[in-house]
Amino acid sequence: MENYELETIREGTTDIQFPKFDKVSSDAPVFYNPKMELNRDISILALQVFQKRENRDLNVCDLFGGSGIRGVRYKNEIDGIDQVAINDISETANEFERINVELNGLEDITISQNDASLFLRNNRGRFDIIDIDPFGTPSPFLDSAGYCARKNSLLCVTATDTSALCGTYKEPCIRKYNAKPYKSEYCHENGIRILAGYTALILAKYKKYIDVKLSHSTEHYMRLYIEVLKGSKATDESLENIGYVSHCKECLYRETNKGMATSLNETCPECGGKLIHAGPLWLGPIQDKEFISEMIEEAENKELNTKDKILKLLNSCMEEAEAETTFYDVHTLCRVLKISAPKFDLIIEKIKEKGYDVVKTHYSPLGIKTNMPIGEIKEVIADLVK
Repeated sequence: MENYELETIREGTTDIQFPKFDKVSSDAPVFYNPKMELNRDISILALQVFQKRENRDLNVCDLFGGSGIRGVRYKNEIDGIDQVAINDISETANEFERINVELNGLEDITISQNDASLFLRNNRGRFDIIDIDPFGTPSPFLDSAGYCARKNSLLCVTATDTSALCGTYKEPCIRKYNAKPYKSEYCHENGIRILAGYTALILAKYKKYIDVKLSHSTEHYMRLYIEVLKGSKATDESLENIGYVSHCKECLYRETNKGMATSLNETCPECGGKLIHAGPLWLGPIQDKEFISEMIEEAENKELNTKDKILKLLNSCMEEAEAETTFYDVHTLCRVLKISAPKFDLIIEKIKEKGYDVVKTHYSPLGIKTNMPIGEIKEVIADLVK
């Protein structure tokens, strides 16, 4: 092994060594991203809750091992984890994965140097948890994950190609996820729904369907925790959640329509403007209130450096669990109305007074999810400004 200058850090109760590098990139000798500590801490809670629900020892696949931090932490910090398989195509990464397994005195961890998709296809039915955390898009690996995933398993997926999923670059999203995005104020939610919808369609060919337990968009990435279930009839029924979001950029009206080949309105019923369509995407639930509640409880049992941030995020996701698809950005609404923005909390208060549901969203500090029609929301804001 080359003589790298080494750095040792601690996440949770786990020590990790890796070569020092100036910038987080795929060019680093061994990939370690400190900004993803929150992601990994949340994963610890999600996997522990899933393990407790299953009430059995679980086998885990860390598909893109890098320094090994994810797989090593899973074995070290989660009760009821049996075998952990850490895979990375880089020989140097494999060396550091072995170093970090030894550093933490762990057993029952195997290190593999394989192409990610081939590794999954050669281990069909072996894993209860598959974690896909690539540098970029997870798209090329989801078919092999669908083939490999056991019934009642957990699929954890990270996407860092948010510019494609959010619609900044439309063609890459169509190419990678077979869906048309739209860059709106709620594009991060649409991105998560595109990723979930693509995953559902990929898994469907193997008579498997998805139940999203938690999803969040944080900094430069999106993350999904999906329970994989099996059955041809249930899979067919699940695909009824595939559909489209239609948006009017003139007045900010939006609507959802379920169905892969459903007819879509071309004209906005509010202002007569042209509707823009995004999809196909997942219109089913993308948060599971009970699962997230159990994660919040589990946080008290774990030593996590980012606990305060986790609890804030999870409580927000739990509030969103039963809320409407898409959200309204208050400043965007005020720009359309050509008025200055009233106090955010006053808007929420007035919407509640009128008997509608309304919650804040983790996607945006100025975002609200509500079942109040767009015309009435504008009236509430205009009246507050008066």
